[in-house]
Amino acid sequence: MNKLTSFTNRIMQRYLPDPFLFVIILTLVVFGLGIILTNSSPKDMVVYWGDGFWNLLAFAMQMVLILVTGYVLASSPFFKNVLVNLAKLAKTPGMAIILVTVVSLIASWINWGFGLVIGALFAKELARQVAKVDYRLLIASAYSGFIVWHGGLAGSIPLTIATPGHFSEDLIGIIPTSDTIFSTFNLFIVAVLFITLPILNRLMMNNKEAVYVDKKLLVEDDNPSQEERKEVVTPATRMENSMVLSFVTGALGLAYILYYVTQNGFSLNLNIVNFIFLFLGILFHKTPRKFLASVSNAVKNAGGIIIQFPFYAGIMGMMVASGLAGLMSEWFVAISTETTFPVFAFISAGIVNFFVPSGGGQWAVQAPIMLAAGNDLGVSAAKTAMAVAWGDAWTNMIQPFWALPALAIAGLKAKDIMGFCIIVLFISGIIISLGFLFF
Repeated sequence: MNKLTSFTNRIMQRYLPDPFLFVIILTLVVFGLGIILTNSSPKDMVVYWGDGFWNLLAFAMQMVLILVTGYVLASSPFFKNVLVNLAKLAKTPGMAIILVTVVSLIASWINWGFGLVIGALFAKELARQVAKVDYRLLIASAYSGFIVWHGGLAGSIPLTIATPGHFSEDLIGIIPTSDTIFSTFNLFIVAVLFITLPILNRLMMNNKEAVYVDKKLLVEDDNPSQEERKEVVTPATRMENSMVLSFVTGALGLAYILYYVTQNGFSLNLNIVNFIFLFLGILFHKTPRKFLASVSNAVKNAGGIIIQFPFYAGIMGMMVASGLAGLMSEWFVAISTETTFPVFAFISAGIVNFFVPSGGGQWAVQAPIMLAAGNDLGVSAAKTAMAVAWGDAWTNMIQPFWALPALAIAGLKAKDIMGFCIIVLFISGIIISLGFLFF
C-alpha cells in the first residue's frame, strides 16, 4: 500500500494542474470532441459554450455560501468546543484518519453540503490536536466520505424521481425512496463503504512520506486587535457589538427553521442547510462584529469556486447541446445486457460526471437514454436511476469541482489529495459494481 500511494501521489504532484487549468483543459477537450464526434461545427460549439457559461450562477452562489456559512459556524466558540472535544477521541494518527472518515461519511450521508464542510473543518481540528498525522491524507479522508452522498438522504436523483411532477414521471411514474435510497442493493453499498473506507484510508498512512502542517498556521486569532480595544464607543459601535441584535436575528432564523421542519420533516436541501449554518453562526458568534469578522476570513477562500464554476457551466452547455453526453451514454447501452446494464450505466455516469459535474444536470441528460434502455432490457427504473446516481458520486473523488470547498478550507491544492483519492476511486468502484451485480 505504501508503494501504491507513493506512486499515485508522485503522479498527481507531477501531472495534475491547478483546478483552474484543469477546467480549461476539460473545456478544450469537450470542444474538440464535440466537433469530431457530433455534427457540431466550431461555431456551434462556441455558441453552446457561451450560452451555458452562466447557467450555474445560482448554484455557484450556493456553494460559496456553504463554504462561508460552514466556516463561520465552525469558527464560533460553541462549535469550536464541539470539534475540539470530538477530536480528543483520536489519540493516534491512525485513529484520527479513521475518525475523520467516519464523521465525514455520516455527515455526507445526511446531506452532502453538510458533509463537505464538516469533514474538512473537523480534519483541521484533528491536525491541531494530533501529532504526526499526514495533513494531506487527513483532508483526503475527510473528502472521501463525500462518495456516499447520492446514496444518502439528500441524493438529488432518488429524491427527484420520488417527487410528483418530475420530468420522467410519464415514463417511470413516482418511485419511492424505499426502492432507491432504502433498497437492499443501496444499503449494501453504503454499509460496505462505511466499513471499508476508514480501513482503506488508515492503510494509506505512510510515515516516510507524510506531510505535516505547522500547527501555528492552523491557529486562528480570536482576540481583538489593539486598535479595536482602543476604539471610541459610539452608537454605531454599540450596535456592532450588541448581543441583543444578534439574538433577535438568530431567533428569527430559528423560527423559520422550526417552521420548515414541521412542514417538511428533515428533508434538507442546499438552501436550508445554508440557512441553518448562517443563523446558527449569527447566534454562536454573539455579536454582529464578531460574526462579520469571521465572514471576512471565510470569503478569502471562495475565489476558486467563483471563477471556476462558470467554466464548468460552459462545459455542460457544450456536452448537452451538442449531444455529446447522450452519445457517451449510448456507447455503453450498446454493449449492455440485463445483468451488466446497471454496472455500465454506473461507469458511463462516472465518465459523464467529469464534464457535467452536477447530479441534477447529469440526470436530465442521461435519464431519457438510460431509462428507455433499462426498460428494454428488463432493468427496474429504480436500479437504473441509482446506477447513474452512484456513477455521479463515484468520480467526484478525482473531480476537483466538488473538492474546491474542502481544499479552500484546508488551504491545500487538488494535487495534494488526489493521489489518495485515486485509490479510493478504484476500491469504491469495485464495491459499487459488485452491489449492482449481486443485489
